[in-house]
Amino acid sequence: MGFRVFYLINRSGECVSSVSAVAMSPKQICEQMVGRLHSPDDYLGILDAEDRVLQILPEPEQSRYYIEVPLDAAKASYGRYVDRDELLQLILHLPERLDERSIPGLKYKPW
Repeated sequence: MGFRVFYLINRSGECVSSVSAVAMSPKQICEQMVGRLHSPDDYLGILDAEDRVLQILPEPEQSRYYIEVPLDAAKASYGRYVDRDELLQLILHLPERLDERSIPGLKYKPW
């Protein structure tokens, strides 16, 4: 099962838009992307086969990440905080369908 990723790595200026998302396996995402998220301005988006997205936003000062499934039409998201180990496990075991029901523990948050 493959996913596609888009991202912004602020320090290096690397940016891949969701329109140009790059195919990666969960293992590749863990090995090649997570370690590059250092700034609060960085982000990583993971798209499933139906273009549903899981966003990962680092909070380096708190040594954690905010993961969320955005709901643009509702101007809200479902999300929660995870540490690095939990993030890596989550990515390695991503469900085929990325939504608020397939990722445990997400809470509704209006924007």
